[in-house]
Amino acid sequence: MTLPLLEYAPSSQNQRVEAYEVPGDEQPRIYSTDNLLSPSDFNDLIEAAYRQLFFYAFAADRETYLESQLRNGQITVRDFIRGLVLSNTFKRSFYDLNSNYRFVEQVVQRVLGRDVYNEREKIAWSIVVATKGIKGFIDQILDSEEYLSNFGYSTVPYQRRRVLPSRAQGELPFNIKSPRYDDYYRAKLGFPQIIWQVEVRRFIPQEQKPKAGDPANFLALAQSINATGNAPQRVSSFNIDIERDVPYRQLAGIK
Repeated sequence: MTLPLLEYAPSSQNQRVEAYEVPGDEQPRIYSTDNLLSPSDFNDLIEAAYRQLFFYAFAADRETYLESQLRNGQITVRDFIRGLVLSNTFKRSFYDLNSNYRFVEQVVQRVLGRDVYNEREKIAWSIVVATKGIKGFIDQILDSEEYLSNFGYSTVPYQRRRVLPSRAQGELPFNIKSPRYDDYYRAKLGFPQIIWQVEVRRFIPQEQKPKAGDPANFLALAQSINATGNAPQRVSSFNIDIERDVPYRQLAGIK
Protein backbone atom coordinates (compact mmCIF):
# COMPACT_ATOMS: atom_id res chain seq x y z
CA MET A 1 0.00 0.00 0.00
CA THR A 2 1.44 3.35 -1.04
CA LEU A 3 1.55 5.94 1.71
CA PRO A 4 -0.10 9.29 0.91
CA LEU A 5 2.01 12.43 0.88
CA LEU A 6 2.42 13.79 4.39
CA GLU A 7 0.72 17.16 4.75
CA TYR A 8 2.93 20.16 5.48
CA ALA A 9 2.17 23.84 5.88
CA PRO A 10 3.88 26.28 3.48
CA SER A 11 5.98 29.00 5.04
CA SER A 12 6.31 32.57 3.86
CA GLN A 13 8.80 32.80 0.99
CA ASN A 14 9.47 35.32 -1.72
CA GLN A 15 7.88 33.29 -4.51
CA ARG A 16 4.58 33.14 -2.60
CA VAL A 17 4.25 36.93 -2.48
CA GLU A 18 2.30 38.52 -5.30
CA ALA A 19 3.83 41.74 -6.58
CA TYR A 20 4.24 43.81 -9.70
CA GLU A 21 7.83 43.83 -10.89
CA VAL A 22 9.42 45.89 -13.62
CA PRO A 23 11.61 43.66 -15.83
CA GLY A 24 15.32 44.37 -15.48
CA ASP A 25 18.76 42.80 -15.48
CA GLU A 26 18.26 41.38 -11.99
CA GLN A 27 15.14 39.44 -12.95
CA PRO A 28 15.63 35.81 -14.03
CA ARG A 29 15.50 35.14 -17.74
CA ILE A 30 12.76 32.72 -18.65
CA TYR A 31 13.58 30.08 -21.26
CA SER A 32 10.56 28.52 -22.91
CA THR A 33 9.82 26.75 -26.19
CA ASP A 34 6.83 29.07 -26.65
CA ASN A 35 9.03 31.99 -27.74
CA LEU A 36 11.94 30.35 -29.58
CA LEU A 37 12.86 32.29 -32.71
CA SER A 38 16.08 30.62 -33.94
CA PRO A 39 18.05 27.37 -33.52
CA SER A 40 20.51 29.22 -31.26
CA ASP A 41 17.66 29.87 -28.84
CA PHE A 42 17.33 26.09 -28.45
CA ASN A 43 20.99 25.95 -27.45
CA ASP A 44 20.42 28.65 -24.83
CA LEU A 45 17.39 26.79 -23.48
CA ILE A 46 19.31 23.52 -23.18
CA GLU A 47 22.24 25.24 -21.50
CA ALA A 48 19.83 26.92 -19.06
CA ALA A 49 18.39 23.50 -18.14
CA TYR A 50 21.86 22.07 -17.47
CA ARG A 51 22.83 25.16 -15.51
CA GLN A 52 19.70 24.94 -13.36
CA LEU A 53 20.15 21.27 -12.48
CA PHE A 54 23.89 20.65 -12.62
CA PHE A 55 25.24 24.24 -12.52
CA TYR A 56 27.74 23.00 -15.12
CA ALA A 57 27.71 19.86 -17.24
CA PHE A 58 30.80 18.47 -18.94
CA ALA A 59 30.63 16.92 -22.38
CA ALA A 60 30.54 13.43 -20.87
CA ASP A 61 27.59 14.40 -18.64
CA ARG A 62 25.33 15.67 -21.40
CA GLU A 63 22.29 13.68 -22.50
CA THR A 64 22.60 14.02 -26.28
CA TYR A 65 19.68 11.67 -27.00
CA LEU A 66 17.31 13.79 -24.89
CA GLU A 67 18.65 16.95 -26.52
CA SER A 68 17.92 15.51 -29.97
CA GLN A 69 14.38 14.55 -28.96
CA LEU A 70 13.76 18.04 -27.58
CA ARG A 71 15.06 19.75 -30.72
CA ASN A 72 12.85 17.56 -32.92
CA GLY A 73 9.75 18.23 -30.83
CA GLN A 74 9.38 14.63 -29.69
CA ILE A 75 9.41 15.56 -25.99
CA THR A 76 8.54 18.69 -24.02
CA VAL A 77 10.81 20.70 -21.75
CA ARG A 78 9.15 19.00 -18.78
CA ASP A 79 10.11 15.59 -20.20
CA PHE A 80 13.63 16.88 -20.80
CA ILE A 81 13.89 17.98 -17.17
CA ARG A 82 12.60 14.57 -16.06
CA GLY A 83 15.24 12.83 -18.14
CA LEU A 84 18.05 14.98 -16.72
CA VAL A 85 16.98 14.47 -13.11
CA LEU A 86 16.68 10.70 -13.65
CA SER A 87 20.02 10.50 -15.47
CA ASN A 88 22.99 8.64 -14.05
CA THR A 89 24.90 11.91 -13.73
CA PHE A 90 22.30 13.51 -11.48
CA LYS A 91 21.86 10.32 -9.47
CA ARG A 92 25.61 9.93 -9.02
CA SER A 93 26.14 13.60 -8.16
CA PHE A 94 23.25 14.16 -5.76
CA TYR A 95 21.45 10.97 -4.69
CA ASP A 96 24.52 8.81 -4.08
CA LEU A 97 26.31 11.54 -2.11
CA ASN A 98 23.49 12.71 0.16
CA SER A 99 20.84 11.45 2.49
CA ASN A 100 17.21 11.32 1.39
CA TYR A 101 16.47 14.55 3.26
CA ARG A 102 19.23 16.45 1.53
CA PHE A 103 18.40 14.89 -1.84
CA VAL A 104 14.82 16.12 -1.42
CA GLU A 105 16.13 19.61 -0.66
CA GLN A 106 18.33 19.58 -3.77
CA VAL A 107 15.50 18.44 -6.04
CA VAL A 108 12.97 20.95 -4.65
CA GLN A 109 15.42 23.80 -5.12
CA ARG A 110 16.38 22.88 -8.67
CA VAL A 111 13.05 21.59 -10.00
CA LEU A 112 10.51 23.70 -8.12
CA GLY A 113 12.75 26.77 -7.94
CA ARG A 114 12.37 27.42 -4.22
CA ASP A 115 13.66 26.35 -0.82
CA VAL A 116 11.88 23.69 1.18
CA TYR A 117 9.31 25.14 3.51
CA ASN A 118 10.32 23.27 6.65
CA GLU A 119 11.62 19.97 7.98
CA ARG A 120 8.18 18.43 7.68
CA GLU A 121 8.27 18.87 3.90
CA LYS A 122 11.65 17.13 3.81
CA ILE A 123 10.20 14.23 5.78
CA ALA A 124 7.13 14.09 3.54
CA TRP A 125 9.09 13.86 0.30
CA SER A 126 11.72 11.55 1.80
CA ILE A 127 8.90 9.08 2.55
CA VAL A 128 7.99 9.22 -1.14
CA VAL A 129 11.62 8.51 -2.06
CA ALA A 130 11.69 5.54 0.32
CA THR A 131 8.39 4.05 -0.86
CA LYS A 132 8.27 4.92 -4.57
CA GLY A 133 11.93 5.28 -5.39
CA ILE A 134 13.64 8.12 -7.22
CA LYS A 135 11.47 7.82 -10.35
CA GLY A 136 8.23 7.90 -8.38
CA PHE A 137 9.47 10.91 -6.42
CA ILE A 138 10.49 12.84 -9.55
CA ASP A 139 7.23 12.01 -11.31
CA GLN A 140 5.21 13.25 -8.36
CA ILE A 141 7.23 16.48 -8.22
CA LEU A 142 6.78 17.14 -11.95
CA ASP A 143 3.08 16.23 -11.83
CA SER A 144 2.43 18.53 -8.87
CA GLU A 145 0.19 21.55 -9.26
CA GLU A 146 3.02 23.82 -8.13
CA TYR A 147 5.30 22.78 -10.96
CA LEU A 148 2.63 22.85 -13.64
CA SER A 149 1.28 26.24 -12.58
CA ASN A 150 4.72 27.87 -12.52
CA PHE A 151 6.60 26.16 -15.36
CA GLY A 152 4.12 24.03 -17.25
CA TYR A 153 5.31 21.81 -20.08
CA SER A 154 7.50 24.30 -21.96
CA THR A 155 9.45 26.41 -19.43
CA VAL A 156 12.81 25.60 -17.87
CA PRO A 157 12.67 25.82 -14.05
CA TYR A 158 14.46 28.76 -12.46
CA GLN A 159 14.94 30.22 -8.99
CA ARG A 160 11.75 32.15 -8.50
CA ARG A 161 11.96 35.71 -7.18
CA ARG A 162 15.52 35.52 -5.95
CA VAL A 163 15.86 39.31 -5.97
CA LEU A 164 13.22 41.65 -4.57
CA PRO A 165 13.06 45.32 -5.60
CA SER A 166 12.93 46.50 -1.97
CA ARG A 167 16.12 44.64 -1.00
CA ALA A 168 19.68 45.63 -1.78
CA GLN A 169 20.84 42.02 -1.99
CA GLY A 170 18.92 38.94 -3.07
CA GLU A 171 19.07 35.35 -1.97
CA LEU A 172 22.08 33.20 -2.76
CA PRO A 173 21.85 30.87 -5.76
CA PHE A 174 21.02 27.30 -4.88
CA ASN A 175 24.31 25.88 -6.14
CA ILE A 176 26.19 28.14 -3.69
CA LYS A 177 23.80 27.80 -0.77
CA SER A 178 23.36 24.04 -1.09
CA PRO A 179 26.43 22.37 -2.61
CA ARG A 180 26.05 18.72 -3.49
CA TYR A 181 28.66 17.66 -0.89
CA ASP A 182 27.55 18.16 2.71
CA ASP A 183 29.80 18.10 5.77
CA TYR A 184 29.54 14.34 6.20
CA TYR A 185 30.63 13.45 2.68
CA ARG A 186 33.28 16.16 2.57
CA ALA A 187 34.88 14.55 5.62
CA LYS A 188 34.37 11.08 4.15
CA LEU A 189 36.06 12.04 0.88
CA GLY A 190 38.93 13.64 2.77
CA PHE A 191 38.61 17.31 1.85
CA PRO A 192 39.19 20.08 2.61
CA GLN A 193 42.58 19.45 4.21
CA ILE A 194 44.90 22.03 5.67
CA ILE A 195 48.51 21.41 4.67
CA TRP A 196 51.15 23.45 6.44
CA GLN A 197 54.45 24.11 4.71
CA VAL A 198 57.63 24.68 6.65
CA GLU A 199 59.01 26.89 3.91
CA VAL A 200 56.91 29.75 2.58
CA ARG A 201 57.20 29.68 -1.17
CA ARG A 202 56.74 32.77 -3.21
CA PHE A 203 56.11 32.84 -6.93
CA ILE A 204 57.51 35.73 -8.93
CA PRO A 205 56.60 36.04 -12.62
CA GLN A 206 59.45 36.00 -15.09
CA GLU A 207 58.89 39.58 -16.19
CA GLN A 208 59.07 40.79 -12.57
CA LYS A 209 62.32 39.05 -11.66
CA PRO A 210 65.26 41.48 -11.22
CA LYS A 211 67.80 41.49 -14.02
CA ALA A 212 71.58 41.90 -13.87
CA GLY A 213 72.57 45.25 -12.37
CA ASP A 214 69.24 45.74 -10.64
CA PRO A 215 69.66 47.21 -7.13
CA ALA A 216 67.28 44.54 -5.85
CA ASN A 217 70.10 42.01 -6.28
CA PHE A 218 72.39 43.89 -3.86
CA LEU A 219 70.86 42.26 -0.77
CA ALA A 220 71.38 38.76 -2.16
CA LEU A 221 74.93 39.72 -3.19
CA ALA A 222 75.75 41.06 0.27
CA GLN A 223 74.36 37.96 1.94
CA SER A 224 76.36 35.68 -0.36
CA ILE A 225 79.69 37.31 0.64
CA ASN A 226 79.18 36.28 4.26
CA ALA A 227 81.58 38.96 5.47
CA THR A 228 82.43 39.21 9.16
CA GLY A 229 83.48 42.54 10.66
CA ASN A 230 86.41 43.12 13.03
CA ALA A 231 85.69 42.76 16.68
CA PRO A 232 85.89 46.10 18.54
CA GLN A 233 89.07 46.62 20.60
CA ARG A 234 88.72 46.95 24.31
CA VAL A 235 91.24 49.57 25.51
CA SER A 236 91.18 50.96 29.03
CA SER A 237 91.86 54.65 29.57
CA PHE A 238 94.24 53.78 32.42
CA ASN A 239 96.64 52.11 30.00
CA ILE A 240 97.06 55.22 27.81
CA ASP A 241 100.09 57.49 28.35
CA ILE A 242 98.67 60.82 27.31
CA GLU A 243 101.99 62.70 27.33
CA ARG A 244 103.72 60.14 25.11
CA ASP A 245 100.97 58.76 22.95
CA VAL A 246 99.05 61.94 22.25
CA PRO A 247 100.92 64.08 19.71
CA TYR A 248 101.70 67.64 20.67
CA ARG A 249 100.95 70.29 18.11
CA GLN A 250 103.41 73.15 18.00
CA LEU A 251 102.32 76.63 17.18
CA ALA A 252 103.94 78.37 14.26
CA GLY A 253 107.02 80.45 15.16
CA ILE A 254 107.43 78.80 18.55
CA LYS A 255 110.19 76.29 19.03
